[in-house]
Amino acid sequence: MSDSLTLHSLRGVPMIAEGDDLVVVINDALAVSNLLLQDNDILVLAQKIVSKAEGRTVDLRSVNPGPEAVELADATGKDPRVAELILAESTGIIRRSRGVIITEHRRGWIMANAGIDASNVASADGEENVLLLPEDPDATCADLRRRLGEAHGVEIGVIISDSFGRPWRLGTTAVAIGAVGLPSLWDRRGDRDLFDNELMVTQQAVADELANAASLLQGQAAEGRPVVLIRGLRIGNGNVPNRPAADLIRDPSEDLFR
Repeated sequence: MSDSLTLHSLRGVPMIAEGDDLVVVINDALAVSNLLLQDNDILVLAQKIVSKAEGRTVDLRSVNPGPEAVELADATGKDPRVAELILAESTGIIRRSRGVIITEHRRGWIMANAGIDASNVASADGEENVLLLPEDPDATCADLRRRLGEAHGVEIGVIISDSFGRPWRLGTTAVAIGAVGLPSLWDRRGDRDLFDNELMVTQQAVADELANAASLLQGQAAEGRPVVLIRGLRIGNGNVPNRPAADLIRDPSEDLFR
């Protein structure tokens, strides 16, 4: 295991627009920050810059809510157009109350409003823009890892993070919705503790922990530091297999609360 980690928020990341190449953006930000990528570095990208680059912005003026969305909006106080997008991005509604819609996103995440958000999303000339989550965060991470690795001659990890609320706890924390090049979930069952007891249930959410650490530098308001480099992570003895962020999603058959 690592004795220490260092985290660097990259400077010089501009406002991202549809079609921007995030590899070019990251390379420029590394140069501005006087940093060179090294083997085993991990880059953590805030979800919003990925969604913006992928063109996941939707102008609510273009959305025509159907009857189900209107009923959901009436029950929760949401904009019917937002309710329509929530339904389109979800496989089901887990809970709903006034002002709250908890959904199962089509990627499997249990979250508020299917991750649809208007914060830090620019609108101009009468637009009413909101942002959807990336289409396939693990695949995006894999592409970024490959291209950055080729450009710099290194093997790195890449995480896409988003802010989630938590049952029974106030406040939001970051989680990894995409990750490659690292053991997102470290299965420690069978390992021994300090007193030689066998671990029976312990699985460590490494990617979520890294996303959380990076979030302290990224911020969740107007900080404008959406890319963080984490250096120094060593997991186990080097024999822990890499796993994508999708492996962090609990199978419904193990869900005791739904």
